[in-house]
Amino acid sequence: MPSDDARRAGWELGPDDQAYQAAVHDFDAAVAAVLGINLTDLRCLEILLQQDSALAGHLGAALGLTTGSVTAMLDRLEALGFATRTRDTTDRRKVIVRATPRATQRGSSSHDDVDPATGASKRPRPTRISATTGLPPASTTRTSR
Repeated sequence: MPSDDARRAGWELGPDDQAYQAAVHDFDAAVAAVLGINLTDLRCLEILLQQDSALAGHLGAALGLTTGSVTAMLDRLEALGFATRTRDTTDRRKVIVRATPRATQRGSSSHDDVDPATGASKRPRPTRISATTGLPPASTTRTSR
């Protein structure tokens, strides 16, 4: 059982720890946005960039994904040129996943595209155009009469 001092320290550090975790999350979300992927795809790339390769099943276990979700994630990462899949030569049931040189280069440069103080992207965001009206979203909001 923690002492009173340990409990008090936990209560005092709690808000700072939560703020730190929120800042890391915001930074990761901005990096993912710059790369055009979601946070789970980013976590997968982080794993792949830390090691030479990983089995698809191990990625699923590390990320808490089903086999179908791993397949969809790898489809997305392959389509963007961030990952490759190959069958294991000794056991064709196993799929070996590797990060591509493009993932290494984009992963490094994407961190430069995010302001570490704010977690905001330094890149200008493209203006979205409504398929219905042909106007940017702010122009498509209705005003009350």
